Amino acid sequence: MTHPDTAPPSRRAGPLTGVRVLELAGIGPGPFAAMLLGDLGADVVRVDRPGGSPLRIDPAYDVTNRNKRSVLVDLKSPDGPAVVRALAERADILIEGYRPGVAERLGVGPQDCRAANPALVYGRMTGWGQDGPLAPRAGHDIGYIATAGALGMIGAPDGPPAVPANLLGDYAGGSLYLVVGVLAALLTARTTGEGQVVDAAIVDGTAHLTAIVHGMLAAGTWQDGRGRNLLDGGCPYYAVYETGDGGWMAVGALEPQFYTEFVRLLGLDAGRLPDRDDPRRWPELRERFAARFRTAGRDEWAAVFEGTDACVAPVLSLREAVRHPHLDHRRTFTRSQGLVQPGVAPRFSATPGALRLPPAVPGTHQGEVAHDWQVPALVRGFRHDAPHEMG
Repeated sequence: MTHPDTAPPSRRAGPLTGVRVLELAGIGPGPFAAMLLGDLGADVVRVDRPGGSPLRIDPAYDVTNRNKRSVLVDLKSPDGPAVVRALAERADILIEGYRPGVAERLGVGPQDCRAANPALVYGRMTGWGQDGPLAPRAGHDIGYIATAGALGMIGAPDGPPAVPANLLGDYAGGSLYLVVGVLAALLTARTTGEGQVVDAAIVDGTAHLTAIVHGMLAAGTWQDGRGRNLLDGGCPYYAVYETGDGGWMAVGALEPQFYTEFVRLLGLDAGRLPDRDDPRRWPELRERFAARFRTAGRDEWAAVFEGTDACVAPVLSLREAVRHPHLDHRRTFTRSQGLVQPGVAPRFSATPGALRLPPAVPGTHQGEVAHDWQVPALVRGFRHDAPHEMG
């Protein structure tokens, strides 16, 4: 279904304008997925629970709750599940991130919600999935990517695996696969009138991301260990190097023509270097590169490689990245609603997304959503005299 009058014109932007998304509040990949849908124009209503979020941060700074409206519903109250089911009846997509069986016990599982709305796409975001030996167990990003084999690929061969924050599991293997899943299911629902359940598990998505590596492993061109291969830092011309001032430079000069440019700008004679195609000579080649990078600071090397095809870049901090000239030109980061934050991605030529709403403070849109979604039960007996405080 589409809802062309879901929001006033000032709030309508993006290819998903008219799509209604109901998000049952959680943490991590579910909120990020809903944010992405909201960035692309969907009307996202987040159902927050009384008492606050376990993140314990001021909701005004939680960027993953931008482009959403928030209502408070106590799912453990007698009327709570019926209110959520009424919202689900008017939604196109529902997203929840509970452990398997919890939504069913609360009365808001897929069977309950789709009874009155057969076209509903019910997206389920978990770490382990809806079935299997680990399905009922608790977990976090680090454990999911460890189990999927991805964590063991990252880091130096003589050191521990390097933890990539929670980007690889929660957001790449989790949120993005959930978004792809619910949008594909929505396309089917639009043509058949029948929704479905999307089981998005972080272990599945993370494993899926390793497809090319499994192909290389089968072909014998990838060693099953970290820091020994072409793309995991084992190759000396696809690696990071410390500079003389303690900074770092990232080198990705894989192709011969880029490698030639890299070596020239580094100030080395390619004819006197070890054979780059012989992995047995990689340790020697790495030391030659490392010694050169130690002779100057990061910004000095960045100036040397700037504007060339050597495929070398300085490793920037989060605050430094915001100020990078290329990202500034593209407005990759923006200051919106008083916060510096990533802009909308990807970009559309005809229906661009936009940052329409600041991070939603729990419960502040109760009356507005009750009116727009025609669910008067949202405001019966509800009081919201002051901004909701996180517990």
